[in-house]
Amino acid sequence: MRRLTPVLLALTLAACGAQGPAEQAPGTTLTWAIETQPITLNPQQWAQNKVRLLVFNQFDALLSRAEDGTFHPWLATSWKASDDGLTYTLDLRQDVTFHDGTRFDAASVKANLDQFRVPGYNPAVSAIQLRAFDRAEVVSPYTVKITLKEPDGLFLDFLASPYAGQISPASLKHAKDLKFGGTDLVGTGPFVLDRYVAGQEIRYHRNPAYKWPPAGAAHQGPAYLSEITYRFLPEAAVRVGALTSGQVQVIEGVPATEVALIQKDPDLALRTSLNSGTSFSYYFNTGRAPFDDQRVREAFREAVDVDAVLRSVYQGTATRAWSVVGERSPFYDATLENAYAGDPAKANALLDAAGWRQRDAEGYRVKDGRRLTVRTVASAPFVRDRRDILAQAIQAQVKQSAGIDFQVKIVDQGSAQKAVEENEYEIFENSRGDSDVGAALNLILPGEGAINRTHFADGRVDRWLARASATSDQAARKKLYAQVQQAVVREKAVVFPLYVPADQIAARKSVQGLGFDPASGTPAGAYDVRIGT
Repeated sequence: MRRLTPVLLALTLAACGAQGPAEQAPGTTLTWAIETQPITLNPQQWAQNKVRLLVFNQFDALLSRAEDGTFHPWLATSWKASDDGLTYTLDLRQDVTFHDGTRFDAASVKANLDQFRVPGYNPAVSAIQLRAFDRAEVVSPYTVKITLKEPDGLFLDFLASPYAGQISPASLKHAKDLKFGGTDLVGTGPFVLDRYVAGQEIRYHRNPAYKWPPAGAAHQGPAYLSEITYRFLPEAAVRVGALTSGQVQVIEGVPATEVALIQKDPDLALRTSLNSGTSFSYYFNTGRAPFDDQRVREAFREAVDVDAVLRSVYQGTATRAWSVVGERSPFYDATLENAYAGDPAKANALLDAAGWRQRDAEGYRVKDGRRLTVRTVASAPFVRDRRDILAQAIQAQVKQSAGIDFQVKIVDQGSAQKAVEENEYEIFENSRGDSDVGAALNLILPGEGAINRTHFADGRVDRWLARASATSDQAARKKLYAQVQQAVVREKAVVFPLYVPADQIAARKSVQGLGFDPASGTPAGAYDVRIGT
């Protein structure tokens, strides 16, 4: 057996270097306005990057991940991997209890892992992060052995992800709506969920027994705040107004149009962080016309002056993307920068060559009596960062520069899923905040990927992704992921990267301890947040 990392030393240093127990006033409360309402409160069903900050208020993972990619203790104090990479043995903390008073132990870890075996529970995670999972065995009350079918370079990342948020086995069995979660879904985190009111707010109170934060936390013991309320305010102007008027103390999702206002206010502070994972990109559906023709895919991309639309929509605050992999990732391939530049003349030449030579009375290209129309059908709960405004700016550009009819539809989750199932879309827009971008690439790019919406299949890409997932050699993975990026962006033009998602937090200066999750770059939970003087 070999130890992957000096985790016991890391745990000791974290405990010695952190502040003492929280000394915040007993009645200290905070109100935080957020952009996106969660579609689930179950960490193992988590899908929206914007609500990651809620998950780790209520639930703890087995490991934590630092910004440099290294793994550290959390509910597991140490772990060992066999030399063949097929077994992981985790030693667990012995002082952890769930919010329902039951003990966290090896049996509960096994119950959480086995839950993913339930048909339909989370098929995407089962197909990617747990694709190699074979079984979990209780070795002793606080030792669990996990056996894989084959080596998996993404497995440790799973153990540090929200998907590994530990749920009380009792609530796994008896929750009224397990997939959604709610007040009867019980975790071990620093806060306990009090109530959820759809369309309005979610409220937590402090877990007074909490004393097991991850390595690197700023303090030990219970959270500083006695209560925190997150208000759902999807309109950016409303969020900013609530902050400046004192109705809330913190907001996330600060639009570019309001950045100057925040920065000029002496009582407010603004923090930003790029997200990890994939860039926000348009994925072309190659399974139907017109994007079954690579010339049309390339033409759409060349018809857009990305720098211009980003300046218009985000006023200099957005980071342009060049690859499906975001530049914050260690696997980002910088050689793709400037591989395409936005060239209307080239776009028009490509469309002419593809047979779209005629124009109708409105200036749109037509062929065989059919207009050159492409649609994006986006699910409203996943629309963030003014992406609807960005789409409108692109819509205007592609019409003017190349005669493409780009139709933008923002719909409910059910309608978006129906469009996917019926293949009634031409562009799928997406970004993912996985701390290891390999998880996202394996979901969306392979021919049999769980959320492959491009209908693109390339045996080379499948093999590269499989090989990268099977190794923990970071240099080898970087080389393989570079080949993937080159194939889908430069060679086949299946992906049109637009910008690297970022998160912004604006707050009253009296609010201290705010920050970003080191692995994802998204806003961190409220454990270290406190009200200063």
